[in-house]
Amino acid sequence: MQKPRVALFLSHGGGPLPLLGDGAHSEMVSCLQRIAASIPRPSAIVVVSAHWEAAKPTLTAGAQPELIYDYYGFPPESYDITYPCAGHPALTQRIAKQLRATDIDVSLDDERGFDHGLFVPLKIMYPQADIPCVQLSLVESLDPAQHIAMGRALQGLNDPSILLIGSGFSFHNMQAFFAPETDATRSANQAFDHWLQDTCGKSGLSEAERERRLLEWESAPSARYSHPREEHLLPLHVCYGYTESACTTAYQLQILNKQSSMFLWGGHADD
Repeated sequence: MQKPRVALFLSHGGGPLPLLGDGAHSEMVSCLQRIAASIPRPSAIVVVSAHWEAAKPTLTAGAQPELIYDYYGFPPESYDITYPCAGHPALTQRIAKQLRATDIDVSLDDERGFDHGLFVPLKIMYPQADIPCVQLSLVESLDPAQHIAMGRALQGLNDPSILLIGSGFSFHNMQAFFAPETDATRSANQAFDHWLQDTCGKSGLSEAERERRLLEWESAPSARYSHPREEHLLPLHVCYGYTESACTTAYQLQILNKQSSMFLWGGHADD
């Protein structure tokens, strides 16, 4: 029996704060550790990060990418974080082949490093940094259909030992993170998160309906309040295209005092 494809959409929190002992990220850290312990150890990890957009899908192709500290105004130790995982040029070539096989143009980048959408969550999940990684960009058009198609193309890898991670945030309104919370803003945050949980986790939905919801996500309750710009949501669309099913486990937690979600496909459901 073919093993299922494994994908994880995670909410990666605020910059390096999850690695600095910040209390508003404690649930996130424990959730990621629990997920890593619940799934088979991957042979390689492909990360679609909200922090990389390109004119067309672009892949890291270096053998040992450096880290990109793409955040500002944090303590000095934030810029000394290390995560010396290897790249995986051979897997990069396989991914590029699959994208091109579905008429998706793709670029390879030998110089680009790994941004914090990769190294922050992976330092929590796999602190030994001994699993090779490839990063795949978003497309700057931010077209949801294009990102679902990218995930669907990755099905052709036909390798359940690969873990696909969509590294974004289920709620990403920067002004709201720093504004006093009110009953109205709390309700808006919860309304979108409940819609997202229902869309990704409800087994009674047909896949056509699930895909329609993700394509038309802007019509969800409080969608644009939760995502004034959708780059932190679209890694979820890539995960869905890769799996085309309800998630195995949906996680609901507080990150930066906002109701947030993570979704796992193909892993072991929590008791």
